Amino acid sequence: MPRLAVREDLCIGCHLCEIWCTLQHSESKTLVRCFNQGTERPLPRVRVEERKPVTFPVQCRQCPEPACVLSCPSGAMRRDADGVIRVDTSRCRGCWTCVLVCPFGAVAKGPGFAVKCDLCPFRGIPACVEHCPNQAISLEVDGR
Repeated sequence: MPRLAVREDLCIGCHLCEIWCTLQHSESKTLVRCFNQGTERPLPRVRVEERKPVTFPVQCRQCPEPACVLSCPSGAMRRDADGVIRVDTSRCRGCWTCVLVCPFGAVAKGPGFAVKCDLCPFRGIPACVEHCPNQAISLEVDGR
């Protein structure tokens, strides 16, 4: 089961993971359009928590027994065939139960639907992993 791993000791709080995540989930995939056109700007699926002197990215941990999936009344939050927990935005009713039950605070309120890390299924490697300047975020597959 793939998941992101974070090394707090390497995170410098630059927020580049948030920027690249936002860009990769935008329609245009263009940095200027993504951040300057309010109608297009998606929410990042990762956010940097700053509790000085420690900073670290917060994203879905792909729990073995995910409370978000177990509590979702519409079935929008589910584990796909590839083992990744994703949100089916067409089924999400915006009840925010998943936001409340996530022990890591990794699910956010989007525009009418829940938003969480989806491991960038349209890329070979998640954007946050590829563009982290300190390699604080890495992709683990089956614990490696």
